Amino acid sequence: MIAFAAYHLVLALFMAIAPHAFFTDVGPFGARNDHYVRDVATYNAALGVGFLIAVQRRGWRVPMLAITLVQFALHSVNHLVDIGDAHPAWNGYFDFFSLAIATALLVWLLRLALAEARSSPRAAKGASV
Repeated sequence: MIAFAAYHLVLALFMAIAPHAFFTDVGPFGARNDHYVRDVATYNAALGVGFLIAVQRRGWRVPMLAITLVQFALHSVNHLVDIGDAHPAWNGYFDFFSLAIATALLVWLLRLALAEARSSPRAAKGASV
């Protein structure tokens, strides 16, 4: 949870502070649009804050992992569709495979969180750690 919180918050800051560098170094697909990069930063910031809350509130873990799993899966598909459009080309492959691996990790974490929620009635009600 902490690692996903840090990932999303650092990514959001990077995107918001340096959208050109993000576009050039991480997401070199299509035409650059700093406004849209900063828009996506807000989504990453929200997920990061949600994960920070989920560290303390067990009841947030399953929903945060589930919604982030959906986002990563859809993001992976989007990168698969555009895999050859990145410049340099290796970046498209790296992005897709790193997102796909993170998606698999989220599946595993969600399964663990669901098992924990089923075994602990307090976790299912959103009780604090």
